[in-house]
Amino acid sequence: MATPEFVLALREKIGHDPLWLSGVTAVVVRGDELLMVRRSDNGAWTPVTGIIDPGEEPAVAAEREVLEEAGIVAVCERLAWVHTIPRVTYDNGDMSDYLDLVFVLRYVSGEPHPADGENTDAGWFTRDTLPPHSANMAARLAAALDAPAGVTRFERGPRG
Repeated sequence: MATPEFVLALREKIGHDPLWLSGVTAVVVRGDELLMVRRSDNGAWTPVTGIIDPGEEPAVAAEREVLEEAGIVAVCERLAWVHTIPRVTYDNGDMSDYLDLVFVLRYVSGEPHPADGENTDAGWFTRDTLPPHSANMAARLAAALDAPAGVTRFERGPRG
Protein backbone atom coordinates (compact mmCIF):
# COMPACT_ATOMS: atom_id res chain seq x y z
CA MET A 1 0.00 0.00 0.00
CA ALA A 2 1.22 3.49 -0.77
CA THR A 3 2.19 5.26 2.43
CA PRO A 4 1.28 8.97 2.45
CA GLU A 5 4.25 11.37 2.42
CA PHE A 6 3.22 12.96 5.73
CA VAL A 7 3.34 9.54 7.42
CA LEU A 8 6.82 8.85 5.99
CA ALA A 9 8.00 12.25 7.32
CA LEU A 10 6.60 11.45 10.77
CA ARG A 11 8.21 8.00 10.71
CA GLU A 12 11.61 9.65 10.16
CA LYS A 13 11.12 11.40 13.51
CA ILE A 14 9.42 8.70 15.60
CA GLY A 15 10.69 5.48 14.07
CA HIS A 16 8.41 2.48 14.65
CA ASP A 17 6.63 3.97 17.71
CA PRO A 18 2.80 3.96 17.66
CA LEU A 19 1.33 6.63 15.41
CA TRP A 20 -2.27 7.83 15.78
CA LEU A 21 -3.93 8.21 12.37
CA SER A 22 -7.43 9.01 11.14
CA GLY A 23 -8.84 6.86 8.40
CA VAL A 24 -11.99 6.32 6.40
CA THR A 25 -13.94 3.30 5.24
CA ALA A 26 -16.06 4.10 2.18
CA VAL A 27 -19.10 1.86 1.71
CA VAL A 28 -20.24 2.71 -1.82
CA VAL A 29 -23.80 1.72 -2.69
CA ARG A 30 -25.25 1.39 -6.21
CA GLY A 31 -28.83 0.14 -5.94
CA ASP A 32 -28.52 -3.17 -4.11
CA GLU A 33 -24.82 -3.52 -4.91
CA LEU A 34 -21.73 -2.66 -2.87
CA LEU A 35 -18.27 -1.78 -4.10
CA MET A 36 -15.49 -4.05 -2.86
CA VAL A 37 -11.78 -4.03 -3.68
CA ARG A 38 -9.13 -6.70 -3.29
CA ARG A 39 -6.04 -5.31 -1.58
CA SER A 40 -2.72 -5.89 -3.29
CA ASP A 41 -0.77 -6.16 -0.02
CA ASN A 42 -2.67 -9.04 1.59
CA GLY A 43 -5.34 -10.16 -0.91
CA ALA A 44 -8.21 -9.25 1.44
CA TRP A 45 -11.54 -8.04 0.08
CA THR A 46 -12.68 -4.79 1.72
CA PRO A 47 -14.65 -1.67 1.04
CA VAL A 48 -12.31 1.16 0.00
CA THR A 49 -10.25 2.39 2.97
CA GLY A 50 -7.63 5.08 3.37
CA ILE A 51 -5.87 7.64 5.52
CA ILE A 52 -7.15 11.19 5.83
CA ASP A 53 -4.56 13.75 4.71
CA PRO A 54 -3.68 16.62 7.08
CA GLY A 55 -6.32 19.35 6.81
CA GLU A 56 -8.60 17.21 4.64
CA GLU A 57 -12.29 16.87 5.47
CA PRO A 58 -13.08 13.22 6.25
CA ALA A 59 -15.98 12.96 3.77
CA VAL A 60 -13.75 14.43 1.04
CA ALA A 61 -11.09 11.83 1.92
CA ALA A 62 -13.63 9.02 1.48
CA GLU A 63 -14.68 10.34 -1.93
CA ARG A 64 -11.04 10.85 -2.97
CA GLU A 65 -10.00 7.35 -1.91
CA VAL A 66 -12.86 5.76 -3.88
CA LEU A 67 -11.85 7.65 -7.02
CA GLU A 68 -8.12 6.99 -6.56
CA GLU A 69 -8.42 3.31 -5.71
CA ALA A 70 -11.38 2.13 -7.79
CA GLY A 71 -12.02 4.79 -10.45
CA ILE A 72 -15.51 5.41 -9.08
CA VAL A 73 -17.08 8.83 -8.52
CA ALA A 74 -19.23 8.67 -5.39
CA VAL A 75 -20.73 11.20 -2.98
CA CYS A 76 -20.83 10.86 0.80
CA GLU A 77 -24.34 10.64 2.13
CA ARG A 78 -23.80 9.97 5.83
CA LEU A 79 -21.42 9.00 8.59
CA ALA A 80 -22.36 5.55 9.86
CA TRP A 81 -19.79 4.60 12.52
CA VAL A 82 -16.95 6.15 14.51
CA HIS A 83 -14.62 3.60 16.11
CA THR A 84 -11.02 2.68 16.74
CA ILE A 85 -9.21 -0.23 15.17
CA PRO A 86 -6.88 -2.34 17.32
CA ARG A 87 -3.20 -1.47 16.89
CA VAL A 88 -1.72 -2.54 13.57
CA THR A 89 1.91 -3.65 13.46
CA TYR A 90 3.24 -3.71 9.92
CA ASP A 91 5.88 -6.11 8.58
CA ASN A 92 8.57 -3.40 8.91
CA GLY A 93 7.76 -2.90 12.64
CA ASP A 94 5.79 0.36 12.27
CA MET A 95 2.85 0.55 14.67
CA SER A 96 -0.33 2.55 14.04
CA ASP A 97 -3.58 3.10 15.87
CA TYR A 98 -6.52 4.25 13.75
CA LEU A 99 -9.66 6.24 14.35
CA ASP A 100 -11.90 4.95 11.56
CA LEU A 101 -14.87 6.87 10.16
CA VAL A 102 -17.24 4.65 8.19
CA PHE A 103 -19.16 6.56 5.52
CA VAL A 104 -22.00 5.53 3.22
CA LEU A 105 -21.47 6.87 -0.29
CA ARG A 106 -23.86 7.03 -3.24
CA TYR A 107 -22.51 5.88 -6.59
CA VAL A 108 -22.40 8.56 -9.31
CA SER A 109 -20.34 7.20 -12.20
CA GLY A 110 -17.51 4.98 -13.37
CA GLU A 111 -16.73 1.31 -13.67
CA PRO A 112 -14.69 -0.24 -10.86
CA HIS A 113 -11.11 -1.19 -11.60
CA PRO A 114 -7.80 -1.26 -9.68
CA ALA A 115 -6.94 2.36 -10.45
CA ASP A 116 -3.77 3.06 -8.45
CA GLY A 117 -2.00 -0.22 -7.73
CA GLU A 118 -3.30 -0.53 -4.16
CA ASN A 119 -5.79 -3.19 -5.30
CA THR A 120 -5.73 -6.11 -7.70
CA ASP A 121 -9.48 -6.27 -8.33
CA ALA A 122 -12.62 -4.20 -7.81
CA GLY A 123 -16.28 -4.95 -8.41
CA TRP A 124 -19.91 -4.69 -7.44
CA PHE A 125 -21.47 -7.34 -5.20
CA THR A 126 -24.86 -7.83 -3.59
CA ARG A 127 -24.85 -8.53 0.14
CA ASP A 128 -25.46 -12.22 -0.46
CA THR A 129 -22.66 -12.52 -3.05
CA LEU A 130 -19.91 -10.61 -1.20
CA PRO A 131 -16.46 -12.16 -1.51
CA PRO A 132 -14.93 -13.54 1.71
CA HIS A 133 -13.99 -10.70 4.08
CA SER A 134 -12.94 -10.30 7.71
CA ALA A 135 -15.27 -9.95 10.67
CA ASN A 136 -13.94 -6.42 11.11
CA MET A 137 -14.99 -5.49 7.57
CA ALA A 138 -18.34 -7.25 8.05
CA ALA A 139 -18.95 -5.03 11.09
CA ARG A 140 -18.15 -1.91 9.07
CA LEU A 141 -20.51 -2.98 6.29
CA ALA A 142 -23.26 -3.77 8.79
CA ALA A 143 -22.84 -0.39 10.49
CA ALA A 144 -23.18 1.32 7.11
CA LEU A 145 -26.06 -0.72 5.78
CA ASP A 146 -28.18 -1.69 8.78
CA ALA A 147 -28.45 1.55 10.78
CA PRO A 148 -31.48 3.72 10.05
CA ALA A 149 -30.76 6.83 8.01
CA GLY A 150 -29.53 9.68 10.17
CA VAL A 151 -28.10 7.39 12.85
CA THR A 152 -24.37 7.27 13.54
CA ARG A 153 -22.94 4.53 15.76
CA PHE A 154 -20.30 5.57 18.30
CA GLU A 155 -18.22 3.13 20.29
CA ARG A 156 -18.17 3.52 24.05
CA GLY A 157 -15.41 1.58 25.70
CA PRO A 158 -13.92 1.72 29.17
CA ARG A 159 -12.30 4.99 30.16
CA GLY A 160 -8.54 4.73 30.44
